[in-house]
Amino acid sequence: MLSLFRNSNGLTLWHKTLGSLRSVVSFLAFVSILLSGFSAEAFSFKIPEILHYDLTWTGIKAGEASLEIRQNGDEIYITSIARSIKWVSVFYTVNDMVESRLQKNLKTQGIGQPVNYRLNIREGKNRKNKEVIFDHAALKAIYIDHLENERKEFEIPSFIFDPISSFYFLRTQNLEVGKSLYVTVFDSKKVWNVEVQVLRKEKVAVPAGKFDTIVVKPLMQSEGIFYRKGEIYIWLTDDERRIPVMLKTKVKIGSVNALLVGGKY
Repeated sequence: MLSLFRNSNGLTLWHKTLGSLRSVVSFLAFVSILLSGFSAEAFSFKIPEILHYDLTWTGIKAGEASLEIRQNGDEIYITSIARSIKWVSVFYTVNDMVESRLQKNLKTQGIGQPVNYRLNIREGKNRKNKEVIFDHAALKAIYIDHLENERKEFEIPSFIFDPISSFYFLRTQNLEVGKSLYVTVFDSKKVWNVEVQVLRKEKVAVPAGKFDTIVVKPLMQSEGIFYRKGEIYIWLTDDERRIPVMLKTKVKIGSVNALLVGGKY
């Protein structure tokens, strides 16, 4: 089978394509979209909630992922896990885990604001073990790279999220086709302003069923997982829950999709 993907330089096209899978095999762990907080909330998705996805490349299953949100007292935990399946791991192992802990209080809206963000990923030979501690009172973000023994402080605005909690904040907002939303997120040691385009409404079919959706496109600038080339699209249910049922990114050959297969929602 591998001979079908071998190029003239002796490198397998398959291996190079698996490298591109980082854009979506870790996709759910780094959905870096954040709204400014000025639009009205539509907060109604259930907590606890868990979503399960198949990750495919040109129709071939290459990985599995999950997104989970749960509450413990006045704290909310969001966890994303993405893993390559067994046959893919022979060539390119992906084992990623990202978790955000948020604090709810009277001064914050919806799901609250993050106080701790942990990133622990393995993607082929690439390793990352990083943490961000948010000090909202001091308007500081403390960035820690546990592998490089690096620790730095950065100034942040009063209303900001990490990459994964920002996605859940997005789900609490009203989305209007044709209007862009401008957002702020702390990622890769920087504060980024991100435009999220609300493109259209569309009916889609995924393994979990058929859904009426609204399609959004974040215009990423971050040096994190989305520094790679390729447009990213997210299909959210066109209701108050805003469940992400499909995600797609284009790669050099074809596209990589995350498709909802089930869960508790």
